[in-house]
Amino acid sequence: MTWRLLAWSGIAVAVLVPIVGGVWLFTLPAASVFKLQPPITQQEHDATLAALKPKRTRPLIAIIGINDMTETTDYLMPYGILKRADIADVVTLATGPGPVTLFPVLKVEPDATIAAFDAAHPDGADYVIVPAMSRDDDPVVMQWIRRQAERGAVIVGICAGGKVVASTGLLDGKRATTHWFYLKHWRDNHPDIRYVADRRIVVDRGVATTTGISASMPMSLTLIEAIAGRARAEAVAHEIGLPGWDARHDSDAFRFTRPFALTAIRNTLAFWNHEQLGLALMPGVDEVSLALVADAWSRTFRSNAATFAANGDAVTTRNGLRIYPQAVATGWPADRLLPALGAVSPAQALDQALAGIETRYGRATADFVAMQLEYPRAQAAP
Repeated sequence: MTWRLLAWSGIAVAVLVPIVGGVWLFTLPAASVFKLQPPITQQEHDATLAALKPKRTRPLIAIIGINDMTETTDYLMPYGILKRADIADVVTLATGPGPVTLFPVLKVEPDATIAAFDAAHPDGADYVIVPAMSRDDDPVVMQWIRRQAERGAVIVGICAGGKVVASTGLLDGKRATTHWFYLKHWRDNHPDIRYVADRRIVVDRGVATTTGISASMPMSLTLIEAIAGRARAEAVAHEIGLPGWDARHDSDAFRFTRPFALTAIRNTLAFWNHEQLGLALMPGVDEVSLALVADAWSRTFRSNAATFAANGDAVTTRNGLRIYPQAVATGWPADRLLPALGAVSPAQALDQALAGIETRYGRATADFVAMQLEYPRAQAAP
């Protein structure tokens, strides 16, 4: 009797799981349609810049991370863009000594620990950039961010770094945004936050927040404009391949859709086809291009990127950051070797990576990655 009951129970579960899953998938919205949003008014743009003005002529910008699991592009993209602009002193920090392991890929040597930074700069930073981290409530991070805010720093929550900033209480009663994937949980846990839709950058009383990962590019340019003026921001934007950086955003286009779910399920189930793709780590590499390309290829659920070099020593990037290779090798199998990061702009590097993902795994996977990056790859509809 018992074995028959167990057998029938197993059969019932095997039948019900795909049925329930199918019903759940059917309830999800279909593919998103990107709509071109109205331009940001000059008044709103000027107010954003005014709210981001630094306290020093040459400001000090600190990018904070925990040593285990800080988001790759959130940590590296602001650093690369702001260092390129040369309008501020930019330092990468970690809560403890040793390298910072980034997710989903890369490992870097930060400039200092937060303790060393505090000793060198007792008056604090002008801006503190907070990336997404594996823990939203790390007590050391939260205490340090609050202390920097008390000393007058503008706190900038990049992507799901908005969850970390929310945990400090600094967003209570303020207007803000975050990555679309975490939005409901974020609002449920912090009901005093006033969520703003259709803006990828929101600034309110000493705290700035952004939408998903790719928004750190326009956020960095907005900081450059606030610090050094429009002409300098335009020059840097041209170098990195971004034609515009205003705060407009189509929030409705980024959500958990049926194609997104199906691609995640399909690619996860194809575990036997998972690939490790090699990316040569060369001295002088552009940090922004490296972050975007490695991040994108590591979000397909079919592959992960692995940087390699001839030895295990840290490689110095374009702007002086030290990145450790994940593998020691003089080469990589040709069929699993990613194109070298050449002279193209970072924005072009991302577009080329998404095109390569589409060629290798199909359009659905490329769109899946772009959705995670909250990057409006599709042509916006009027």
